Amino acid sequence: MAITGLIMVGFLLMHMYGNLKVFLGADAFNHYAHWLKGDILYPLVPSGTFIWIFRVFLLVAIVAHIWSAAVLTGRAHSARSSKYAVTKRLSQTYAARTMRWGGVILAGFLVFHLLQFTAQVVTTGFRAGSEPYDMVIASFSQWWVTLVYLVWVAIVCLHVRHGVWSALTTLGANTSAKARSFLNGLAWVIAIVLFVGFMIMPLAVQFGWVK
Repeated sequence: MAITGLIMVGFLLMHMYGNLKVFLGADAFNHYAHWLKGDILYPLVPSGTFIWIFRVFLLVAIVAHIWSAAVLTGRAHSARSSKYAVTKRLSQTYAARTMRWGGVILAGFLVFHLLQFTAQVVTTGFRAGSEPYDMVIASFSQWWVTLVYLVWVAIVCLHVRHGVWSALTTLGANTSAKARSFLNGLAWVIAIVLFVGFMIMPLAVQFGWVK
């Protein structure tokens, strides 16, 4: 679960970086989007092949992550033969208490996001077959799309903050109080960078800074 989680965090950072190319203009953003779907590793592999290899790899990581979460949840429940007699709830972050439900919500929004920009089945203000830049401008010019995206990104970043901490701890990096403090700070930095990086583009479109 830790390894697949970190793989997805790496993907989010790359995806965020790609989104920022919208500030370079329509030509640069469209070229980047078409390059992702066609020219990566070409001519080593046929044009358009790499993106499908990457999608399958990411899908396997997501399925493995969900499966791991289900297995760990099952083990936790089976290990508890009776209810704990707890009079005071342990202090936990909101993200830690809602990791499982947060993951379910994220999966739902991810399906919507893929149907929107990849499959173009859900067209939020644009026509199927539009250029990537036009899809972004048309979608985030609508306040409700930006609001839904903001909620989704916020949940993603809460999930990431706790996930990075947990993953690195699971992999043995939490070895001392100093290391614990560093890991906590690193998790917050990654979460904040992702939130700002993902939201600056839709907000720029919403407020007319990018047209």
